[in-house]
Amino acid sequence: MQGLPDPTWARAIRELARRENVYCKLSGVVTEVPGWQWTPELLRPYFDVVMEAFGPARLMFGSDWPVCLVASEYGRWLGFFEQCVAPLPTGDRSLLFGGTAIEAYKL
Repeated sequence: MQGLPDPTWARAIRELARRENVYCKLSGVVTEVPGWQWTPELLRPYFDVVMEAFGPARLMFGSDWPVCLVASEYGRWLGFFEQCVAPLPTGDRSLLFGGTAIEAYKL
């Protein structure tokens, strides 16, 4: 994972999202960056692709804890996701941080 998302990956994500029964949990991203040297600017385009494809009703935050600790402090990863969703309405943020998981996992 370096630079902008691979167009093939982005197309595959969009194709998956066409299936209404498919959800996306954004998790494990930081461990895929070579040398674990990730920045918000590097990851933001990946967030944008999955958000545009799935929307808040089928996208959810994933901590990837404790595996994420190899590449990031949990708070840093959480802070990145919070920064990405900050401009969204409260209801959409609630979906991303729990509501979508409740629906997807029938909790």
